[in-house]
Amino acid sequence: MEMLILQPNKEDAGQRLDAWVCAHADGLTRSAVQRLLEQGHITLAGKPVAKNYRLTGTERLELLLPEPEAVDILPQAIPLDVVFEDDDVIVVNKPVGMVVHPAPGHPDGTLVNALLHHCGDSLSGINGELRPGIVHRIDRDTSGLIIAAKNDAAHLALAAQLQDHTLARTYAAVAVGGFREDEGTVDAPIGRHPIDRKKMAIDRRNGREAITHWSVLARYSGYTLVECRLETGRTHQIRVHMASIGHPLLGDVVYGAKKPYPGLVGQCLHARKLKFIHPSTGKPVELECPLPQWFEAVLNKLKA
Repeated sequence: MEMLILQPNKEDAGQRLDAWVCAHADGLTRSAVQRLLEQGHITLAGKPVAKNYRLTGTERLELLLPEPEAVDILPQAIPLDVVFEDDDVIVVNKPVGMVVHPAPGHPDGTLVNALLHHCGDSLSGINGELRPGIVHRIDRDTSGLIIAAKNDAAHLALAAQLQDHTLARTYAAVAVGGFREDEGTVDAPIGRHPIDRKKMAIDRRNGREAITHWSVLARYSGYTLVECRLETGRTHQIRVHMASIGHPLLGDVVYGAKKPYPGLVGQCLHARKLKFIHPSTGKPVELECPLPQWFEAVLNKLKA
């Protein structure tokens, strides 16, 4: 089992423990937190915490996370668009619709299944059986560059670069509406939505730091092609941030219009550029992949 330590501050006083833990522990839903409480796996001064406990803001909470259940993830001969590969890393141009790793409702057909077939045993094990090699994620309906590590040393080096922002990710996106400025920054913390736990939201009290830099690439009638550079990497970060400033992404039925855009599956978002320091050579690697055909088709439609 893994031990996780969380320490709220005085500003968190009065909040329900389960909601606060859900917002501050990555990957834990509120129902999962409640199960941990029921099982006595969340303790304060060595004693289990009650389900209805409210924070005082001075606690040191200990979460005992059970080991994930063993699963059989089978290699699958799924075609991969490999942009870069050597003994340490592999960078893939992920298509729209592909889930990164197995999850409830998506047991196979994922990028991990494809990587296991392509790389064999040459994937790092730091993220466990469900996510071998996976250093960062992109949404199912977002296309573009994603990097995976082939050994633990490379994984640790790339994870450190995510933390200090030397691993840079830049996206192309079509946002709804026109922008007055040519560039800007959204600096707004992101946490779980207080009602819909499948969504994220701006949460200035309990959210985690999130910074997105954007710049205008082209303007159309009612829409704007923008470039978004991530300084942090929160779940749905670009989608939440752009929606928060009144410019949700075209096709995003979660944070924007509820009606899908004709001919578009999911949001118009593509991970276009990736820059990192190679974990073995120490040299910078800069990669770029072109906009996919579906993205170009959207732009041609907007131009017309």
